This record gives sequence, C-alpha cells and structure tokens, in this order.
Amino acid sequence: MNGKTVGRSPENVSGVLPAALAIIAAALAAYWNSFSVPLLYDDLSSIAGNPTIQRLSTAFWPPSGATVGGRPILNLSFAINYAISGTAVWSYHALNLAIHVLAGLTLFGIVRRTLAPWKVPAASAAFSAALLWTLHPLQTESVTYIVQRAESLMGLFYLLTLYCFIRGARADGSRARPWCAVSIASCLLGMGTKEVMVSAPLIVLLYDRTFLAGTFSEAWRRRMPVYIGLAGTWLVLPFLILSTHSRAGTAGFGSGASVSGYALTQFSAIIHYLRLCFWPHPLVFDYGTALAPRSFRLLACALGVIGLAAATVWTLIKRPALGFPGACFFAILLPSSSIVPIATETIAEHRMYLPLIPVVVLVVAEIYRCLGRAALPVCLVLAASLGLATVQRNQDYSSALSIWSDTVAKRTGNYRAHMSLGAAIGEDPDRLPDAIAQFQTALKIHPDYAEAHYDLGVAYAKLPGSLPDSIAQFDAALKIRPDYVEAHNDLGKIYATIPGRLPAAIAQFEAALKIDPGDPKAHYNLGLAYAGIPGHLPVAIAQFGAALKTEPDFAEAHFNLGVALLKAGGRSLEARAQFEAAVRLRPDWEPRVKRLGIDLP
Repeated sequence: MNGKTVGRSPENVSGVLPAALAIIAAALAAYWNSFSVPLLYDDLSSIAGNPTIQRLSTAFWPPSGATVGGRPILNLSFAINYAISGTAVWSYHALNLAIHVLAGLTLFGIVRRTLAPWKVPAASAAFSAALLWTLHPLQTESVTYIVQRAESLMGLFYLLTLYCFIRGARADGSRARPWCAVSIASCLLGMGTKEVMVSAPLIVLLYDRTFLAGTFSEAWRRRMPVYIGLAGTWLVLPFLILSTHSRAGTAGFGSGASVSGYALTQFSAIIHYLRLCFWPHPLVFDYGTALAPRSFRLLACALGVIGLAAATVWTLIKRPALGFPGACFFAILLPSSSIVPIATETIAEHRMYLPLIPVVVLVVAEIYRCLGRAALPVCLVLAASLGLATVQRNQDYSSALSIWSDTVAKRTGNYRAHMSLGAAIGEDPDRLPDAIAQFQTALKIHPDYAEAHYDLGVAYAKLPGSLPDSIAQFDAALKIRPDYVEAHNDLGKIYATIPGRLPAAIAQFEAALKIDPGDPKAHYNLGLAYAGIPGHLPVAIAQFGAALKTEPDFAEAHFNLGVALLKAGGRSLEARAQFEAAVRLRPDWEPRVKRLGIDLP
C-alpha cells in the first residue's frame, strides 16, 4: 500500500464469483463435523430453557439473565430456528455457519473495495484475507458454540454496516440512498444483537476519513445525514442494557468483580488473543473467572498493549491507512476488554471474532508486499492448515463430556469447568463416583459455589445410602443462595421420601413458590405431597392445575391430576381428559392409564 492508482475501478467483478464459491466450499469443509454438536452450557438457558423463543411473538422479550438478555435480534434468530427444528441442533448450526460465511463474503467485499485504488492485486488479497479469517480455528467458539451466535451475528451486521456505507459513499445520487439506508438498518440490527456493536458508527466515520473523504470535517460535510442515522442507533442501547439487569448481576460495575483486577487482566488477555491469532493453540472453551496475578509478566503485557495503542494513535495521524486496522482492533475489544467487569468471563475467545480481521488483513498485506505473485499459493497453504485445525477443534465440541474434559485438562484451576465436567460424567449412572469427585474438586477451588453444592446433592441422591450427604449439600447450597429454587425443590423431594418428614417437604416446596410463584415443578411437587395426606385432595388438585397453567405440556402433572380427580369421586370425565392429555404427550403411558380402569379411545 505505497501509492494509489486512480484509474482502477472497484466495480470490476472479475474473479468475484469463483472467490465467493471457494470461501463457501472451504467453510463447509472446515465445519462439516459441527452440525451434531449438542447444546452446551449457556445454550441450555438461552435455547432449551428459553420459553420466549417458542413463539415468534414473544421473541423480542428475551429473559434478562441469559446470554440472549437485552439482545432481541439474537433471540429472534433462535426463535426462527425453534420454529424450524425445535431444539434439534442441526438448524441452529446451519444458520450459525451461514452467518459466518456471509460475514466472510462481506469482509471479502470490504477489503476488495478498499484495496481497489491501490497498487495491489485487490481481489486476490481480499480473497486471501477473507479465506484465512473464515477458516481460522479461533473462530470456532463463535460458530460451533451455538449461543455465541451473539458474536458472529453482531459481526455480520457490523461488517454489513461498513460494506453498505462504502457502496453508498461511492455511488451517485439516488443510487447511494438505498445503500446508506441498509447500512443504518444493519447498524440498528447489530445494536439489538450485542452491545459490542457500539463502536460501529465511529469506525465508519474513521473509514470515511481514512479512505474516502480525507478529513473528518469533509466526511461530515458530505454525509452528515448518514452519520446522524448511524448515531441514532445508539439510542436503543441504554434501554436494552437496562433490560438485562446487569445479566443477573454478572456484568457491569455492580457484578462484585474487582474493576482494577479485571482491567489489569485484560492486558494479559489481549496479548494472549494476539498470540492465538498467530498460533491458535491451546484453545479453551471456558477460561473461568480468575484474574491475572500482579507480576512482572502482567507488567510486560501492560507495556506491550500500551505500546501497541500508542503506535496505533501515531499511525492514525501519520499513516492513517496503516493505523485504521489497529483502531478497529482496540475499538471492537474495548466494551468487553477494558474496565467494565464481566464477572463470569475474564477471558473469552469469541471476543476475537471481529478483532481477528485487522490482524489477518495486516498479515496478508505484508505477505503480498514481500512475495508478490507467490503470495496467493502461500495464503492457500496457510488456509488449508487453519481449516484442518478448525476441523480438529470441532471434534472437541462433539459432546459435553469431550469439551469439558478438554477444558479441565487446559485450565485445571477452573472450578466451573470441573463442575460442568462432573455434570457430563454424571449422565452415566455407572460413573457417579467420578462425577462426585469433580464436584468435590470444584468445591475445593471455590467452597462457596452454590451450584456445585447443588449438583453434588443431586449426585448423592442417586447413590444408595447417601441421602444424609445429599441433604447436607442442598442445605449448604441454600445457605449460600437462599433463593435457589431448584435446591428447595430437590431437598423437598428427598424429605418426601423419608417417613415423618412430609411437613418439612411441604415447607421446602412452599419456600420455592415464595421465590418463584409460577414454578411448575414446585406446584407439582406440592400437589404430590398433599395428595398423600388424607382430606387434602382439593389442595393437591389445585396445585396440579397451577403447574399446568404455567407448563401445559407437563405430562406428569396431567397424569397425577387425573389420579387425584378419580379419587375425589364424581369427576371421572375430567380425569379422563387429563389422562388423554398425558398419553398424548407420553404414548408409552397408556398401559398405566388402563391399569387404573380407564379405556382410552
């Protein structure tokens, strides 16, 4: 990029279609083994446990405590998948990959149009950059881990905002307006997908000043209405952020995390991200919540990041085209990798989804500068290596057991990873002792981890002769988190199996309902408890009904409501309706119903 050539047109489309098809084919080859990756970790709360995606009409009001909280466009995309395949994962992965491929193609368009006026092979260099970025294994967390569509979908809208702006800025008269309108619309959709989109209007302005207008004042003079429209998209962000309630207290200055500790950790995190750009190993699914210890290494990382930031500012002034990629890198990372703490994720690879672009573009530019015509074959070899690494990394995601085993091996001090590995191991009844060992390890690292106490209680409840240990763990979880509804429910279920402890069981179910009056499991469990007490059938019937009001497809509640109605006498028609509903949901229960003397049609 040493000089411009005026005569070259960015509208030259020679080679664009073959390049686009090659990027699509390469992405499919790299991600073919990701389509059966199951729902993992935050997928469970944002997809499987998210009732708002079950209807398109409720998708714009996502639950505040989940990853989708305050991100209605992300939630809507999951609602579309739910309408297609329910919770079957294939459609989610197909859309994730489609988003990633579209982002790669948009990047190709941006780089090609940016390089077109320069003395470089624009289409070839743009193809190399887009291909390397699309196939880089650092992207797997944003593509293969379904819920991190938050990053990739926001990234697509970010790139579309810039691409459509470029098209509009270079078009004449009326042809410019549709492109500018789509740019603003993309920016708005990005704001509704993830908060990192906040820097997009500024990056567009910086791009205009660097590559089109020459100065900020000239950029503003030429395209003031566009900038007003882009800035207007910021207005939705405060409302969306407030609706998350700090993501149930896990993000923001009220999350309890040390602001200074988090900020200092980001120095080492950024250096780590940069290393992964060039050598993507080891990749880690969950880095945990640990803060970087204050050490000489942290000081070196801080000096390195400050030096890079200073160099970016200097080049923005002296050599704007070279400084622009650095500005993009820091601007995109700033919301999540600065002083605003995210207590549950001090480091996360998905944050590099867009910041990887400037790194790749600068590397490709240097390869083309040094190698000339030999650059494309070199980039293709690099792309093949990255694609193979991506296929291999996707294998780690093949099951919850696999990804958490990999995470524990790489981050032995991550208590959350040990707990999640224990939950995955516990799916096999024969491996309960191994699961218990993982929960105990998690508690050694973090004794006040309520979720680990709870999971340990669940595991002990399945182990013969271990009910006292189970009760002790549920009590420990409730001491740490008195509002832990699941712990109240499970503790109550254990008390209900112990002679003479039914009042204690009822007390636990009622405590759960005080916390969450609509909890269907608590209503159901309370109904079962009252059904066993003579003279309390009306209360049991009311509780089963309350459970079904919240969860109409609760098969067990339909069945037990039918039983209670039969016992109440004179309500056989109502009972039959409940049994029919239960069998419709669980056809294998028909013999159970027939044993009660009910013949279903």
